Amino acid sequence: MWASLAESCGLTLSSAGSAAELHRLRDAVGIVAAGGAEERLESVFREMAPSGGEVGAVGAVASHHLAAAVVRAGAAELFALPQDAPLLRSWLSERADRLRGALSRDAFVAHEASKYRFEGILGESVALREALDRAALVIPHGGVTLLITGETGTGKELLARAVHYNGPRRDAPFVDVNCAAIPEMLLESELFGHEKGAFTDATTTKPGLFEVASGGTLFLDEIAHLPLQLQGKLLRVLEERSIRRVGGTRTISVDVRIIAATHVDLASAVSRGEFRQDLYYRLNVVPLSLPPLRDRREDIAPLARAFLSRFSKEYGLPQPRLTPAAERALAMHPWVGNVRELRNVIERAVLLHRGEVLDPSDVAPAMPAPTSREAPIPFPATMAEITRAAALAMVDRCIGNKSEAARRLGISRPRLLRLLDGRGEQLTDNEV
Repeated sequence: MWASLAESCGLTLSSAGSAAELHRLRDAVGIVAAGGAEERLESVFREMAPSGGEVGAVGAVASHHLAAAVVRAGAAELFALPQDAPLLRSWLSERADRLRGALSRDAFVAHEASKYRFEGILGESVALREALDRAALVIPHGGVTLLITGETGTGKELLARAVHYNGPRRDAPFVDVNCAAIPEMLLESELFGHEKGAFTDATTTKPGLFEVASGGTLFLDEIAHLPLQLQGKLLRVLEERSIRRVGGTRTISVDVRIIAATHVDLASAVSRGEFRQDLYYRLNVVPLSLPPLRDRREDIAPLARAFLSRFSKEYGLPQPRLTPAAERALAMHPWVGNVRELRNVIERAVLLHRGEVLDPSDVAPAMPAPTSREAPIPFPATMAEITRAAALAMVDRCIGNKSEAARRLGISRPRLLRLLDGRGEQLTDNEV
């Protein structure tokens, strides 16, 4: 009877001959069956030290007096069989679902920790090792704010996740938000939440990402694109550790580690008035700089071999090897897209190549020919017209990637967009 009941609830049956044995069972749903000796149930539960789990009691008869005594002694519920059999099955199923959820969460955290361990961030260059060594020092301190800088594709989010899943906040959420991908009018509500009726479409109360991430980590990618108004609110959160929803009056405490990332030179953005100086200093508690792949060419071949192994296993295909000529070709490429571009090149090679070795032609990055969108420069031309033409030319060189074009120009993406629209002022000498 017990075995079939356990099986119907998705459990397996294990027996314990004493209260001490039952207490030692972990990751289990406990049941104490009276076996006709209901008068002993209270003493059995009093013998068991609290284990943090729920243990139910089962007997053939039940009275209000017995139920009260057994529950006071530590039982979660008292069921009388056979009349309470449906209730017992429902109770066991709920506990089984809850237990599976907890185990799934533990397995997920363990999987993420293994996937984002520092050992998985390949590379032996001095600059990369310095960044990883510095990150390792602050991992145990879950309240320390980090600022990760580096070009697009250098692995800023990978490093942020490694910090989270190897630190004391690993069991809480890791929430990432791209500040450049969410329209300004929606970003405040996404970050801080809103109360019902705060604006026209606010039909329900919605918690913000700060609340969702409470206890864990909030990763603010492309922080340079955060509007100035929200920069002030973020500074207040960092200093007071509390938020107020849009349209709300109640202050809500939040406990999060903030990790910000950007490819923009924030110090230059501060000097241009595009980023708050006080927020910059508040975020820049522990700066971590990830070098571009072209500055650590000794890491390119090991990374390529690691991607070959990964994608061959993922797609169930034979793993080819790189010829020395192919490794030299990879080392000579500029890798504008950094590690992300290298990963895509190797993944494509694994999928399309059928052979034991990869030659230079097999790992040649596929670069589509850009379609020129340069505006003709009239003569004589104003400085604004020349500046816009230069911005368009850089976007063309970056194959339409405006974030990369802004990085190469040394300006923020919003400033680049203003230049492209003809609304921006001329570039200063240190921005060209």
